Amino acid sequence: MENSKALEQLVDTIQYAVKHAPFYQKHFAKHSLEQLNWETFRTLPFTTKEDLSQSNRDFLCVPSDQIAEYVTTSGTSGKPVTLYLTKQDLLRLAKNEKESFELTGAKSGDLFQLMTTIDKQFMAGLAYYLGVQELNAGMIRIGPGVPALQWNSILENKPTILIAVPSFLITLIDYAKQNGIDVNQTSVRSAICIGEPIREDDLSENVLAKRIHADWNIELFSTYASTEMGAAFTECQAHQGGHLNEDLIYLEVLDEEGNELAHGEKGEIVISTLGTEGTPLIRYKTGDVARIYREPCSCGRTSPRVGPILGRKNQMIKFKGTTIFPPSIYEIFDSRSEITCYKIEVAKDYLGHDTITILLENRIEHSPVMNQIIEDCKAKLRVVPHFVFLETDYLRSQVFKNHMRKPEKIIFK
Repeated sequence: MENSKALEQLVDTIQYAVKHAPFYQKHFAKHSLEQLNWETFRTLPFTTKEDLSQSNRDFLCVPSDQIAEYVTTSGTSGKPVTLYLTKQDLLRLAKNEKESFELTGAKSGDLFQLMTTIDKQFMAGLAYYLGVQELNAGMIRIGPGVPALQWNSILENKPTILIAVPSFLITLIDYAKQNGIDVNQTSVRSAICIGEPIREDDLSENVLAKRIHADWNIELFSTYASTEMGAAFTECQAHQGGHLNEDLIYLEVLDEEGNELAHGEKGEIVISTLGTEGTPLIRYKTGDVARIYREPCSCGRTSPRVGPILGRKNQMIKFKGTTIFPPSIYEIFDSRSEITCYKIEVAKDYLGHDTITILLENRIEHSPVMNQIIEDCKAKLRVVPHFVFLETDYLRSQVFKNHMRKPEKIIFK
């Protein structure tokens, strides 16, 4: 996206941040910012999650009385940090989500059912709510969990679009089967998926999406977002990667040496926010690894797109000489209908080496599926982790925690 508009937006963002944010005043102190061009922009130092965590308040660019919302990161990849939003930032959030919904074919008159939390300083739930209002559509705020309540609302209020964690859709399907509900005779036509990937590296459906589609004929849309960027990459109806909103984010996808990658290559997602007042971020390294698609989408849009997150740099596991990213483990367990709940624990042994323990329901400990799981681990991971078997309700309480925004499928101890 090397065009004059993008550079102009970046220059405005950088000048604003240096003027108002103590962190960036120090961070760019040794860099000349008077005549920024593409070459000098790429010499600017990166901003990291550690920077944001250690100097959180120094990123704030407005007086406290101008902060309209305090939102925090989920903390799944480190200590939660706070992002400060002004009223203008909330309008930016609403614009992003409205345009994201429109990518999926949503329109005024649709009725959304929100199956994620809108409290606990959660930006995504807030963004969805604001975007639905901007779209002039309707919203049912059920929140996470409680399949009976979700189905009562679906059958009574007839929402057309669900916003949910994909694995929870599996729970809804199981509940429907047990209670005589025909999922394909409801008002629901699509689901916007948050928090978990539904695509393989080649953009085909992964095992989680296939499990949903085996029973429920609804259209699934993948999203990628973070609290830090205050925007989302959302699939259009071509399902060929999440589209960049070029008015709100400047995107770089870089290799280990910091070089920009070409169409179809994979690297780390680095973002600079555009138009943020409270907490602008410049060359922020997300730690997320994905493919970049720069050629026009079949939908006709020319904006760059990103594929599913292939892994997070701080979640790379070295186990018995093998490098493993969590999605490789998820695939083994998400693909089996016999498994409704599991959790991965990664810890260090006394030598400092990574260990992997999989928590599973005790009902499958001596079942034939356990032998198949072990064979899958040998074939796909090349190693077999340690297994611990727990009572189902207890395991569910450890995965679907009340204070968590999404299922805690993995924990690094």
